[in-house]
Amino acid sequence: MAPRANWKGFLRLSLVTCPVALYPATSESEKISFNQLNRQTGHRIKYLKVDADTGDEVPNEDIVKGYQLEKDQFIEVTKEELEEIALESTRTIEIDEFVDRSDIDPRYLIRPYYIRPDGKVGHDAFAVIRETIREMNKVAIGRVVLTNREHIVALEPMDKGLVGTLLRYPYEVRSEAEYFDEIQDVKVTKDMLDLAKHIVNQKAGRFEPEKFEDHYETALIDLINQKRAGKPITPKSRPAATNVVDLMEALRRSVGKDAAPAKGPKPAKKPKKASAGQTEMLMPIEGKKPKEAAAKKPAARPQRKSA
Repeated sequence: MAPRANWKGFLRLSLVTCPVALYPATSESEKISFNQLNRQTGHRIKYLKVDADTGDEVPNEDIVKGYQLEKDQFIEVTKEELEEIALESTRTIEIDEFVDRSDIDPRYLIRPYYIRPDGKVGHDAFAVIRETIREMNKVAIGRVVLTNREHIVALEPMDKGLVGTLLRYPYEVRSEAEYFDEIQDVKVTKDMLDLAKHIVNQKAGRFEPEKFEDHYETALIDLINQKRAGKPITPKSRPAATNVVDLMEALRRSVGKDAAPAKGPKPAKKPKKASAGQTEMLMPIEGKKPKEAAAKKPAARPQRKSA
């Protein structure tokens, strides 16, 4: 099934305009999710909207929004009033400026979207905008209206398309001072720094997301499969926490601990198998036997929410 666009409109750089569509670049729909159940009956829990004081259920048509001034004092805001101040969507991503990627503080990043031409027209204009950003090695900063709110969006080329990342406004980012001011000023000795650098060099590599496995998700799948099969659940022992008494000694031991694996060949493909195994492990939850799952492995990802 073709992906469904979250937003359609136009991308504009000065007088150059092209129709584009915007799609979410990430998804959490494949993660295991749980329903709340009544332990006595096994039935799902249903939530009702009730009056906090009377306990009576309130129909949707009688529910309005309110801004709390202080305890038990609210300013009621109607749907019509909100529509009155809502920004009219221009259906256009306006590019205002170009900045260096290093200028964007990572705290301002919210979530990425894929942007591609919409329809058969506008591919030439889209390519001009994309390649201009690529050749200049810049990030295009623009504005887009989503759900009546205006957002800042950073545009970067990716392959034949663009990635647009929504950015936070300054008032949404907390100051680090209130968290870091109480950190003590500690002088790190050259010996400690050299040992720490040695550890870093032993663990140096390239960021390859496919190497990483969601261990908690794997444990959830294993737990559900065991319960489905009626197997007893036994708690696993957890490693005891240790206190660092001598930092220098801890660094030396770390160097020795990491030295041995560094000499051997890098197990580059082992984590990939484990990551791919996460989807395979879920097959029994969906009622398939392991042999059938191996014989009828679908090309698309299996639906994981069925757990």
